[in-house]
Amino acid sequence: MTGLLPLLTLAVLSGATAPEPPPAPPQDRLAQVDALMRDYQGQVPGASVLVLRDGRPLLRRGYGLADVQAGVRAGPHTHYRLASVTKQFTAAAILLLAQDGKLSLDDPVKRWLPSLPAAADGITLRHLLSHTSGLVDYEDHIPPGFEGQLHDIDVLHILEGQDRTYFAPGSDYRYSNSGYALLALVVGEASGSDFASFLHERIFAPLGMDHAVAHQDGVDTVADRAYGHSLVDGRWTRTDQSQTSAVLGDGGIYASIDELARWDAALYEDGRLLRPGSLAAMFSPATATDEPDVPHYGMGWRLNGDNVWHSGESIGFRNVIVRWPGERLTVVVLSNRDDPEPYPLALEIARLFREPAPP
Repeated sequence: MTGLLPLLTLAVLSGATAPEPPPAPPQDRLAQVDALMRDYQGQVPGASVLVLRDGRPLLRRGYGLADVQAGVRAGPHTHYRLASVTKQFTAAAILLLAQDGKLSLDDPVKRWLPSLPAAADGITLRHLLSHTSGLVDYEDHIPPGFEGQLHDIDVLHILEGQDRTYFAPGSDYRYSNSGYALLALVVGEASGSDFASFLHERIFAPLGMDHAVAHQDGVDTVADRAYGHSLVDGRWTRTDQSQTSAVLGDGGIYASIDELARWDAALYEDGRLLRPGSLAAMFSPATATDEPDVPHYGMGWRLNGDNVWHSGESIGFRNVIVRWPGERLTVVVLSNRDDPEPYPLALEIARLFREPAPP
């Protein structure tokens, strides 16, 4: 476990003059978090944990190892594959292009990706954002003998050969990695750039997320990289990449908790990145779901009463970000291991920091 590092302030994250930092949390509270994180401590795949209130980190520390083989410790600057936490950035990219007048959320997806089959005729970008498209899961239709890793364009090619949907577009909810891979391609088509470059130019660089990246092997380098691990026959084994780990739109971003603090701050500031209408669309119920702790899905976010959240799971990584906007409280847990699922852990950490309800 690394020590508690100097606290940042929202002003620092947003580039303004820094006020006095808040007092450090009581040591007993830190000890309680350490106890919750005991399974991540030592010579094992680790985690980085962030607790924010009003944009100020109350807790910002790492546990265990980012790279077990090399013995590199995890910390606030460690970059993890966000997996499906990526989806909120993909949604933000589409919303930015809508703000620019480059596309409409009600555009048929075939306006941008005309090679899709007839079954996709009724699917709009809004359906893709809210997981109501009915698109089949590309993971279930990878061609036999396919070598190497899939990319977003390969997802399109797979779906070109699937002239059916699970249900009529807009009539039901089914979580869809396929839809978010297609959205990344739409970002490229509508912007005249490519998905990774657009994220850098319009989100990461403006927010000071200096080392966040939609990772493309051979194109960029992940700074302070965490490598994913799985428990195999009682031993932690590096399992950093799978056949689908290079698909960007549904899960390809690498970022640190410090960079997610900047992202979190921007989501409170109407107009800094997204206009009020875009933020409202992102965090408003778009569809009901039958998933546990997810009464509704917005656009890239799961909505659960007073909190909004999203998890990310891929081989070797388990992550979550949970926000209580009314309390301006956020908890982030990023980990480079297959197990356990960190959402319950984030809720336990949050209970230590949440303000008691008024009488």
